[in-house]
Amino acid sequence: MQLPTTVTAPPASIGVRDVLRSPRLLTREALAGIVTTLALVPEVISFSVIAGVDPLVSLVSSIVLVLTMTFLGGRPAMITAAAGSVALVVAPLVHEHGTQYVLPAVILAGIVQIVFGLAGLARLMRFIPRSVMIGFVNALGILIFVAQVPHLIDVPWVVYPLFALTVAIILVLPRFTKAVPAPLVAIVVVTALVVVAGLMVPDVADEGPLTGGLPGLTPFLVPLNLETLQIIWPTALSVAFVGLMETLLTAKLVDELTDTPSHKGRESWALGVANIAAGFYGGIAGCAMIGQTIVNVKIGRARTRVSTFFAGLVLLALVTGLSGVMGRIPMVALAAVMMIVAITTVDWHSVRPSTLRRMPVPETLVMVVTMVVVVATGNLAIGVVVGVVLAMILFARRVAHVIRVERQLADDGMSVHYIIDGPLFFGSSNDLVDRFSYAEDPPLATLDFGRAQVWDASSVAALDSIETKFAAHGTAVTISGLDDRSARMHGRLSGNLGA
Repeated sequence: MQLPTTVTAPPASIGVRDVLRSPRLLTREALAGIVTTLALVPEVISFSVIAGVDPLVSLVSSIVLVLTMTFLGGRPAMITAAAGSVALVVAPLVHEHGTQYVLPAVILAGIVQIVFGLAGLARLMRFIPRSVMIGFVNALGILIFVAQVPHLIDVPWVVYPLFALTVAIILVLPRFTKAVPAPLVAIVVVTALVVVAGLMVPDVADEGPLTGGLPGLTPFLVPLNLETLQIIWPTALSVAFVGLMETLLTAKLVDELTDTPSHKGRESWALGVANIAAGFYGGIAGCAMIGQTIVNVKIGRARTRVSTFFAGLVLLALVTGLSGVMGRIPMVALAAVMMIVAITTVDWHSVRPSTLRRMPVPETLVMVVTMVVVVATGNLAIGVVVGVVLAMILFARRVAHVIRVERQLADDGMSVHYIIDGPLFFGSSNDLVDRFSYAEDPPLATLDFGRAQVWDASSVAALDSIETKFAAHGTAVTISGLDDRSARMHGRLSGNLGA
């Protein structure tokens, strides 16, 4: 079945100026922002339930986050709001110490994120393997889909025809026109049908109170002392790094979807600024929301900051003056949209039998483990960390066995030439000592490292041990072929590493 989100993407090089000069592009970006906001509201309200805060807190914080990142963020068209991953981290603090400790925790988390971005640590994202990224994306699709299932269980029977109608509009409408996002049309049509027919189905208002109006600044209710720091720092660090990981992974995914680059360092420090702002006016932190970002980029075909700006404005309008309208939207319509998003999020090519047969077993294992951990914990960051660690272990295991040693005895039998081939590091150099024939070798031995590299102190220690063993058998050793970097490391450390 061909889904409507596989339509040809718009040109990747569209900028804000291009959008403002083109009514067609401006309309597309605005509509993308609107449909993204509608997909955003239920998850933001669910955030408040998980975190133990008032729904208005998470909604207002999301407004601040979306608008701040629109102007400061390094990845255009990416949606940042109060996300479930951050809620899971904040919840224990709220339940144990109360909501008054959230603001200082958010401020500290924001400072950590700003330092992370300014220090250029976002470059560490390059070390996340493709198999982890695919597992992350696939797990995200599963989590999005599973999160919508409760909206289709123990509900009035009329919910199911409404679900079918929503899906039908999303799939069929793009065959006739793509001027308006099909999910937006589906939500409007189903909402109108429910209101006009007076159907009693679960709606957004059932998820939590949606009182209109905006709160003032968040009051600082705890003392600035060491005791407060001891209470908040574990939560603050968790919020900082969970938010950074999910945001940077989302940015990397959007880079690939749009074929455009993003500034990861700017995105990192901007997230810190946005979280501090949201903490002071709203009360809670957030990060990039992958599902809603996919709605914006794939379904809405948005490419610029204009879409996120509209998303923030529409959310502001819904919270302040249109909360009654927002509350009447049937949850089944939003659930159907997000299920379609979930299906299109999964990288189906990666799980085809033909693909799995070709892929190396370690990479498939990393992808599967990442998916399983993310789904089991509901925490994207934990799954990614486990996946990266597993990938490193499997990589080190493979590389540890790539060292080759070739022995060439001279014709006169008075010297021997060893050729060492491969990278020497703590994993591969451990068994290097056992690759030489100390007792059988003549008085002169040359170790040729022209096809090897010395990467760490463990390797230098291994070379010292080899020289010691040769010396014990009366053999003089000459080391040759080291590149400049390896020679410098060997010269600096050799003989100074102890026993």
